[in-house]
Amino acid sequence: MQPVIFALDERLANPGDTLPWAGHLDETGYTLGQDFTLPEGIDFDIALTNAGEGILASGILRAHVKGTCDRCLEDAEFDVSAEVDEYYLFEEPEHVEGEDDDVEFSLVSEDHTIDLSDAFLSALVMETPFVVLCREDCKGLCPVCGANLNEEDCGHAAQREAERMAASPFAALAGLNLDQEDNGKDA
Repeated sequence: MQPVIFALDERLANPGDTLPWAGHLDETGYTLGQDFTLPEGIDFDIALTNAGEGILASGILRAHVKGTCDRCLEDAEFDVSAEVDEYYLFEEPEHVEGEDDDVEFSLVSEDHTIDLSDAFLSALVMETPFVVLCREDCKGLCPVCGANLNEEDCGHAAQREAERMAASPFAALAGLNLDQEDNGKDA
């Protein structure tokens, strides 16, 4: 993602100072297991707040995303409305014994700027569906012939069901007759 730089100035000089910032990024896409495109870029509306020890960036970003359906491999589209929440410290904190070493933080750069691109990308990624679908009831591809089952019935449904049943761990129970008499024996 391209850098999203904000230069800190006197408007955020004192603790409690807040500055709204809205804008548009002509970002073209991102990758998360597959390539996603952003045909309309990204719109954001955030507030930057001096929280004493750093700058808190919080707000919303919105984007229309295009990708590939995980079931049928056709085009899939969805809208993202993601929450941005990132804290940029003025100084690196001192290490305190017993604290978790995996604590992540961002710093205000030496030239008094912050780069929001990582925060924006993280927010976008968090709202991207784990399974991308062209529609909620997508039928996917036939595993026998590869036909798109949303467009046609290839006729392999019976074969697929028989294969599914044969692979089941309960397939051996299919021939069990539960209606047999107990031959007069007491249980």
